[in-house]
Formats: sequence, C-alpha cells, structure tokens
Amino acid sequence: MNRSVLCLAALAGWLCVQPASATEAATPAAGPQWVTVGGGGNMQRSGFDGVVEAERQTNLSVQVSGAIVEIGVKAGDQVKAGQVLMRIDARAAVQGSAASDAQVQVAQAGLDVARKDWQRQQQLFAKGYVSQAALDRDEARLKSAEAQLAAQQASAAASHTQTGWFVLRAPYAGVIAEVPVASGDIAMPGKPLAVLYDPAALRVSVAVPQSALPGLRAPAGITLAIPGIAGGESLAPTSSRVMPMVDAASHTVELRLALPALRKGIRPGMFARAWLPGSSQAAAERVFVPTAALVLRGELAAVYGRDRNGQAVLRQVRTGAVDGERTEILAGVGAGDSILANPRAVGLNRDGAR
Repeated sequence: MNRSVLCLAALAGWLCVQPASATEAATPAAGPQWVTVGGGGNMQRSGFDGVVEAERQTNLSVQVSGAIVEIGVKAGDQVKAGQVLMRIDARAAVQGSAASDAQVQVAQAGLDVARKDWQRQQQLFAKGYVSQAALDRDEARLKSAEAQLAAQQASAAASHTQTGWFVLRAPYAGVIAEVPVASGDIAMPGKPLAVLYDPAALRVSVAVPQSALPGLRAPAGITLAIPGIAGGESLAPTSSRVMPMVDAASHTVELRLALPALRKGIRPGMFARAWLPGSSQAAAERVFVPTAALVLRGELAAVYGRDRNGQAVLRQVRTGAVDGERTEILAGVGAGDSILANPRAVGLNRDGAR
C-alpha cells in the first residue's frame, strides 16, 4: 500500500468516527452545493518543491589519528568560533613536543659555546697568537651552531602545531547538527567528527524545469512557504541565484533563494515551496477550488467529490498557492470535476469536526 493510500485512509478514519459517514454528511437535506473545478484563469504563478539548506555547513574532522578522549558538545548546541568541541589523545604528541623543546635548549647551549670560542679567537688573532685559518674554523663552527639552533626551533614549532591538531575547535559560530562519534572511538584524518552549520545564513534550494528559466525575475515576485513556520506566512527571499549547470538527467536547474537572517524555527532539511512568477506553465493547466471547500486536518487536506453514482466521496488533495478565496490544487482533483463547495453547511467544519 503506497503512501498516498495510507494518508487517504488516515484522513477518512478520523472523519468516519463521527456519527454519520462521509456520504451522509453531504446529504441533500443539508443543502449541499456542488461546483465544478475550474482552471487557473489569469494567475501566472507556479509552485516548486524545495529544501532548506545552510549556506555554510561543515563536516569537522582532524588531521591526525587517535582515540577520542573528550566530547564537549552534542547535537543542537550553539557554539562560538574557536570553542573546543573534542579532544584526541595527544600524549605521544606532547612528549614529542617536549623532546623538541629540549633539543632547542641543547642547540642554544652549543651556540653559546661556539660564540664565546670565536670571540676568544678574535682576541688572540688580533695579538698574532693564532692563524687566520684557526679563526675561520671557529667562525664556521659558530655559523653551524646558529643553523642547528634555527633548525631545532623550526622543528619545535612544527611539533607544537601538530599538538594543536589533537583539539577540534569550531571554525565559526553556529549550531552543531550532528555528532556521529562517541568517546573512545578512533579519529582518523578526514573522518567526520561533527557537523556544524551557520543558522544566520540559510537558503532554499529548488529544482526548476529549464522551460521556466526565461520567465524568472529574481528575486522580485518570488515567495517562499515553509509549512509549520510562522503560521504559514509567506517569506520573501533576500536574494536569488540560478546555478550555471543544468542537470542532464532531469533537465532542471538549481535555484538558490536566500532566507531572511535568523528566522526562528527554520532548520536545514525542512520542506519548502517556492512560488515563481512568470512561469511558462500555462494558466489553463492549473486547477483551483474554493478555499471553503477544503476539509483540513493538520497537514492533510481533502475535498468531497461526486462519483458516477452521485454519491459524495472524500478525496485527499495536495494544496498549492492561495489566490484570494480560492486555493490551487496540485494533485487529487482535476478541471471539470464536481466537488462539494460547502462542507460546513452539511455538518463539517474546515478542520473536519462536526
């Protein structure tokens, strides 16, 4: 049994628990009014399904291997830039860094000795007690000691840098979307340890048929709807961008619509619908019904249609844009179908209750 059949069964179930059946609810005694579903008229808008995405979303990982010894965040936490998220066992790296620091001290001591020897040789050479060759040898030893110290300092700096790789920090302020590891797991270079996204920069990604591209006016006239957010309020994108590539399989192009910053309740992965003006879809192909004819229950919507025998039957529909007192129907009924225009007049409210 597919999903649409299950949804229709569920919708019919909560109606059938009432004292009368769906057919009895639309009896002529209640004064039913039947209307014929019409086309789109002059409305030139098309709806396309999309998904909310984060413009900045990062899979965080480390550059070294080791056991995870500390996890300081969980999914849903807000973090600041530079905040410590995890720590990897770094005992070997710390010991290596300490060894490098000791080598720097040894090189520094050797340089001090070489510098003093060269200074004494200069004094002896001035008095004629040593040859030029002896002075040159001490000067060479001094330069060698300086080079050794520089090399040890560079090695120690690299060791300290690698020690920092065992600490995972947030590269920017955001929200932790996922932590797919636990304490004791082995971290590997490139293995995702956490997913971070910036809630201040969200967008809706929509796949638009290539036939609709010539009529796009961005972002003027484009509206967005995200079910369950702000009571169904329409949102206007702050900017839009048409990606340069067309998908060869579906012949669609990706349209990215930026959402207003820090809109409460919106999260990546949410379903969204974009309404685009100037679409090439013919208005006659679009189907509208009176908004009062809809029977709503949560996110489910239905209308009462009339079958061949003249009986009222409940039909699940998928709604689209609202145009005044009518609502677009994307699926469920077609132009020319007969539906009940006044379900409330026959004992049903718009939310499905008697």
